[in-house]
Amino acid sequence: MALNLTINTSNPPLGALLAAEHVKGSVQLSVEEGKDTRLHVSDSVQFSDVNSISRYLARVAPALGLYGANMMEQTEVDHWLEFSARRLCGQPGLTVALGELDKALSLRTFLVGHALTLADLSVWAALKGHGEWPSQGKSFSHVNRWFSFLSSQVPFTAVGSKYAGKKAPIKKSSSEEEEKKKQDVGKFVDLPGAEMGKVVVRFPPEASGYLHIGHAKAALLNQHYQVTFKGKLIMRFDDTNPEKEKEDFEKVILEDVAMLQIHPDQFTYTSDHFPVIMKFAEQLLAEGKAYIDNTPPEQMKQEREQRTESKCRNNTVEQNMKMWSEMKAGTEFGQTCCMRAKIDMNSNNGCMRDPTLYRCKNALHPRTGSTYKVYPTYDFACPIVDSLESVTHALRTTEYHDRDEQFYWIINALRLRKPYIWEYARLNLNNTVLSKRKLTWFVDQGYVEGWDDPRFPTVRGVLRRGMTVEGLKQFIAAQGGSRSVVNMEWDKIWAFNKKVIDPIAPRYTALSSSYVVPVSVPEATEEMKEVVKHPKNADVGMKEVWYGPRVLVEGADAETFSEGEMVTFINWGNLIITKINKGAGGKVLSMDAHLNLDNKDYKKTTKITWLADTNTAPLLPTVCINYQPLISKAVITKDDDFKDYINKNSKLEEKMLGDPCLKTLKKGDIIQLQRRGFYICDQPYEPVSPNSCKESPCVLIYIPDGHTKEMPTAGSKDKSKSQAPSKTPAPSAKAAPASAPVPAPTSSGDVFSSIVAQGEAVRQLKTAKAPKEEVDKAVQQLLSLKAQFKKQTGMDYKPGMPPPTSAPAPPASSTDSTPCPYTRVAQQGELVRKLKAEQAPKDQTDAAVKQLLALKAEFKKLTGQDYKPGMAPTAPASPAASPATSSSSSSSCSSSGLYERVAQQGEVVRKLKSEKAPKDQVDAAVKQLLVLKAEYKQATGQEYKPGAAPVQKSPAPTPAQNTPSSAPASTGLYEKVADQGEMVRKLKTEKAPKDQVDAAVKQLLALKAEYKQQTGKDYKPGLQTPASPAQTQSSSASAQSNASPQAQELFSQVAQQGELVRKLKSEKAPKDQVDVAVKTLLELKNKYKTLTGQDYKPVAAAGATGGEDKNRKERENKSEKQGGGGGKKGKGDKGGQGKESSGGAGGSGEGQGPKKQTRLGLEAKKEENLADWYSQVITKAEMIEYYDVSGCYVLRPWSFAIWEAIKDFFDREIKKLGVENCYFPMFVSQAALEKEKSHIEDFAPEVAWVTRSGKTELAEPIAVRPTSETVMYPAYAKWVQSHRDLPIKLNQWCNVVRWEFKHPQPFLRTREFLWQEGHTAFATKEEAAEEVLQILDLYARVYEELMAIPVVKGRKTEKEKFAGGDYTTTVEAYISASGRAIQGATSHHLGQNFSRMFEIVFEDPKKPGEKQLAFQNSWGITTRTIGVLTMVHGDNMGLVLPPRVACLQVVIIPCGITASLPEQEKEALMAQCSKYLSRLLEAGVRVKSDLRDNYSPGWKFNHWELKGVPIRLEVGPKDMQQRQFVAVRRDSGEKVTIPEADAEKRLVAMLEDIQNSLYNKASNDLKTHMVAADTMEQFQKDLDQGKIVQIPFCGGIECEDWIKKTTAKDQDLEPGAPSMGAKSLCIPFSPLKTLQPGQMCVSGKEPAQYYTLFGRSY
Repeated sequence: MALNLTINTSNPPLGALLAAEHVKGSVQLSVEEGKDTRLHVSDSVQFSDVNSISRYLARVAPALGLYGANMMEQTEVDHWLEFSARRLCGQPGLTVALGELDKALSLRTFLVGHALTLADLSVWAALKGHGEWPSQGKSFSHVNRWFSFLSSQVPFTAVGSKYAGKKAPIKKSSSEEEEKKKQDVGKFVDLPGAEMGKVVVRFPPEASGYLHIGHAKAALLNQHYQVTFKGKLIMRFDDTNPEKEKEDFEKVILEDVAMLQIHPDQFTYTSDHFPVIMKFAEQLLAEGKAYIDNTPPEQMKQEREQRTESKCRNNTVEQNMKMWSEMKAGTEFGQTCCMRAKIDMNSNNGCMRDPTLYRCKNALHPRTGSTYKVYPTYDFACPIVDSLESVTHALRTTEYHDRDEQFYWIINALRLRKPYIWEYARLNLNNTVLSKRKLTWFVDQGYVEGWDDPRFPTVRGVLRRGMTVEGLKQFIAAQGGSRSVVNMEWDKIWAFNKKVIDPIAPRYTALSSSYVVPVSVPEATEEMKEVVKHPKNADVGMKEVWYGPRVLVEGADAETFSEGEMVTFINWGNLIITKINKGAGGKVLSMDAHLNLDNKDYKKTTKITWLADTNTAPLLPTVCINYQPLISKAVITKDDDFKDYINKNSKLEEKMLGDPCLKTLKKGDIIQLQRRGFYICDQPYEPVSPNSCKESPCVLIYIPDGHTKEMPTAGSKDKSKSQAPSKTPAPSAKAAPASAPVPAPTSSGDVFSSIVAQGEAVRQLKTAKAPKEEVDKAVQQLLSLKAQFKKQTGMDYKPGMPPPTSAPAPPASSTDSTPCPYTRVAQQGELVRKLKAEQAPKDQTDAAVKQLLALKAEFKKLTGQDYKPGMAPTAPASPAASPATSSSSSSSCSSSGLYERVAQQGEVVRKLKSEKAPKDQVDAAVKQLLVLKAEYKQATGQEYKPGAAPVQKSPAPTPAQNTPSSAPASTGLYEKVADQGEMVRKLKTEKAPKDQVDAAVKQLLALKAEYKQQTGKDYKPGLQTPASPAQTQSSSASAQSNASPQAQELFSQVAQQGELVRKLKSEKAPKDQVDVAVKTLLELKNKYKTLTGQDYKPVAAAGATGGEDKNRKERENKSEKQGGGGGKKGKGDKGGQGKESSGGAGGSGEGQGPKKQTRLGLEAKKEENLADWYSQVITKAEMIEYYDVSGCYVLRPWSFAIWEAIKDFFDREIKKLGVENCYFPMFVSQAALEKEKSHIEDFAPEVAWVTRSGKTELAEPIAVRPTSETVMYPAYAKWVQSHRDLPIKLNQWCNVVRWEFKHPQPFLRTREFLWQEGHTAFATKEEAAEEVLQILDLYARVYEELMAIPVVKGRKTEKEKFAGGDYTTTVEAYISASGRAIQGATSHHLGQNFSRMFEIVFEDPKKPGEKQLAFQNSWGITTRTIGVLTMVHGDNMGLVLPPRVACLQVVIIPCGITASLPEQEKEALMAQCSKYLSRLLEAGVRVKSDLRDNYSPGWKFNHWELKGVPIRLEVGPKDMQQRQFVAVRRDSGEKVTIPEADAEKRLVAMLEDIQNSLYNKASNDLKTHMVAADTMEQFQKDLDQGKIVQIPFCGGIECEDWIKKTTAKDQDLEPGAPSMGAKSLCIPFSPLKTLQPGQMCVSGKEPAQYYTLFGRSY
């Protein structure tokens, strides 16, 4: 029987098509396109319903089982067919339906039974054709997994690609469509478990400040879910802290909420629940889950940081209740106490280390008065009140993530109903602080006018600046519920606002009063006409426009005109400029024009704004204010002090002449000044007051609009001047800022401000990807302003320079108007970068590069130096220039530039020294610094002095400049002290011999004493060089100019004592000596403060911020933390010398210097605190260095050598198998990764994305590889055409990035790690399967032969296998210290899954013309191996390295060198060490001699033991006499005396024996701890003893989940480790027991398939 299926292509029935695709091999069926969907069975039997068609097709092919295998399954299939039709197809909201579907699929591969059915086909088809599925599906992991799995199958792929794109979208009403066009709405993720009508959310602000837009986002998000689910929104004031709570703020918060048009269903206070919260607190005390602690706050903070339990933690309940009574009574003792939860002081989550629940405060509460003396913390009250108020979903920002665990602990401990926490990202805006504390500081310090200051991010502040409520709501809505934490530019929020105000803001005109030019139009008559306020919206209304014979235009516009040019006067028409009258300086004074109103051609004319100058309608005095960000740095990090980045020039005012119509404006009216931008009226115009006899101008605040518009002063400089006579050259345009209206620059200060504003405008244009011509105009304006600045000040503008106070006379020489060579090179470099970024034609770029090289050559010729970006501009001093013609600008380009270059080079030297850079690198930098200082002295005639203003060489000093005769002597002496100080610092940095340093210090002190004798003052670094005592005292730059003699003396004493403290610290003097000096220093500072009323502040360099001193203190504090305190005395010291208190890895460097006094040994024991032990071993053994990006670490040479040993071995072995090395890019396009994600769900949450280049957003994000399948396999598809192209065997050594996890552990669990990944393709499955096991054997050899770690080889279960592969093989290691296993390496057989996806096909040689899919493998091993090695072999003395991977196998340490040992014997001992070194190197042993004389032998023993060197060779004078040495084994501590002649032979044998011993020890450990168990009871018992267990297992995924849940422990296995149940490790190739016939799975539900190794694992 032939069936015919006709389908409607405009709305194809995907479910029926899928059914047809599946049955076409069993049933004769044809598919054709038509008008209606219909299955034709016969003339009398036809079906048009999609589900009926699917049912019929399934029933005519019963063997396929599409309709289920039995009656029960058929009923289930019917349910899902009905579900797809009623709940999914054409329904606008999927949330609830997807929730049900997700629950059903949580433990299933298919919807019904264990095979594909119509249920899967119909539901998949309904989702595939639904427009909302792609956005909503990501929230439902099980549905997403199921959908992706089906989508990868051939029938689904074929139907989806052919028909899904034609699926008709869900119909929306026209009003919905219009609304969609209007708003840009973000992705609001559906709330898990939300039910319509039952959702309760809350917005809990603290009444301690005004709402800012971060709060607005929180409030609007809560409101969104309230409305979406027809639920309830509670507004709750968090009033748990009476000291912060203010009733005034409650009022303004309610007003702010009303402004946002948010209408909560209920208003509550946390204090409403104080009685209940207190009962719950007492319940925790009674149950021993909380305690009262009277530890001082600082000590408590330290204990929490150090994970030390409080002395009060184990108080009895009676003791706690007694102390609690004191707290409730508010007694003096009670006020020293707090209540703390008893959770886990060893937790890696600081929020779980016994957090505070209650504190005692005697302050009056605004609502409860003096009823209570104790108040709960927000973290304690919040979960309780959420539960009591029936909150279903608590929306919190991601910054609270660490506190979520504490939230749920409180809920569970009190046995309360559990709300669901839903996280979203907080709103972070650049150049902004949102902290209430910081905003309050701005208000208190007077930097702003109040909480509604337009620069503030408060709701009131942005509204006052012109933000509309609608614009704010649209912006917040566009952000949605995203969890991505990003810093946003303000331009985005203002761009949304512009969409709201642009259609309704009336247009007016205003001109800058600083430069207006009158235009005479004789034939014009004075008259008034009405014109529309908005050219595109007549509903806005009409306004009056006055015309007359005299009008005013912008001066900047006037300068762009030429005589004879036709110009369009907006709202008037075309006028022809007949005459331009200019003054002596080229400034336009007036112009004449005549009307040409009949000419309506406005296309090529310049459009300008103007105002009529008439007494009938006088112009309105107007002030335009442009606000800049309060914070000058885009992102304030946690290490930054926001006070260092305050923009003190954030308010720019410009006086304007306004349109007469502006007098009708009311406060809050939003308008647009034509060609300037949008403004809001902040203060309406008021006529002359009878009191003040003055009129009040109209004050307008500029409203940013998200991008920079061209301003009037940009004029028409780029317009065609075709109408101007050729004989009249157009004057050069003087550009003003294009970002926003600012004053036309007149003084140098104004020009400076304009440059700053214009620079910001250019940056914003580039960030917003504005049109190229717009950017070019803005850049040209900026360059014009800089030229104007140089002309006025004689200096080049440099970012960060202080604003000029006065303008020097303009340069006499005309050549100074051209940029200096440095500027020309910088500008040309910028042009080249721009051309490359825009991918300009190659010839154009080449020409620009050629010009750049020519300019660099010219720069070098003029200055004698190579141009370097970032160097201070320098200009050559012309030998021919006489003093009379030498200009201030040339002086600036020489002395100022040189001064800055010296300062920069000094900073480079300091940085190199602080980073302990190589000596040759430091020396080169110091040498360059000295050359620059000499050059500066030659140019200025004076020594360079840090902090002093740059000296400008003057040709003929005036009498006023003459200094007293004592000046040269004191100046020279000051410089000598500075130079000698530099010399001392250099000697200390280079760790010069102590006697040499002491001599230099002695000379420094003598020079300081001489200086004091001459000047009457102590030398202070950074002061201007004093000329004489009198002059110094009269100088305003002196820090002590107005102080009394006693104060000055005390100031000097503090400075001297500070110098002494620094000296003691730098020399690492004994701690008690340093403490005494510090104590004296503090006493002196207190005396100084008592006398002067001010804190002592050292005199810093001019313009310095104190950052350098702060950094120095931080470095000192860090060194104290790492190196403070003494260690334990070691044993086995040679020559009677005890091991010193020694420390941190010390470094194996060869530098000589004072003895280190740092802690070296481990302070944690492996068996007691594995996490701390591991952390100390890897840092103190110099394996890793922590990095400032969480989860990323620096692999130091000691650990990298282990990786290199593994790499060398494995690389050599795989090459024997024919594998070749290659390298593929680390970046993956989004499209490629999406292709893989359908198979490999595991990697989706771990992918790191690159989204920006500099400040520019990328067109689409680029992923950093989490693995390389999607990178490599498209190339394989290109390379494979025939079976002769196979096999492909490629491997790459590279890094990968996987970002998602909570508890990073170096080596074991990192966000970036190194690995090798092999990817091979074969023609047959047998070849691929053979290679899988070959590679697995190599991995086992890496562990067993190199690292001496036994492993269990086996196959992963279905649950644990590589997603997308056929099967996975693995080697598993065991760490007895934690009782946990760890996956060592994996080798996967991918089958044909990936070759199908990426179309890696070849022609089958046995069946010509047929395509065959390749069989693929992938395999990898990572730097995790290093962590495994550390944990398996390490002991309480540190690392233990197997010889085959050790960076050093033997370390030679000379012993017995004492002060009385003759020099000759010492030299002989050193020679003997060198001899051993040479002999062992020749024998192929990796060996090193530790000859450092600033460490004792005992310290060295500890050091190398900690680093795990297998053998320590000790040799002393007595050993030499007896022709022997002592070898000490690291693994056992055994000491063996070996004759000198047998050195090579015995040591090589000992190394091999150590390797075997380590393996045997670890092997015995594994055998002892790997057992078999046949019952669940025995299994759990063995598991809790830290064993890994082989159990009979059915292999089911549901069963494995059940085992994991059943065996989960209540407590963490170790600090930072998640509480976990047992998971399957592998199905061992060699099980301990043989499965008996009929043996059941340990769960007792299904027959066992094999013995499977289970255990807790990393």
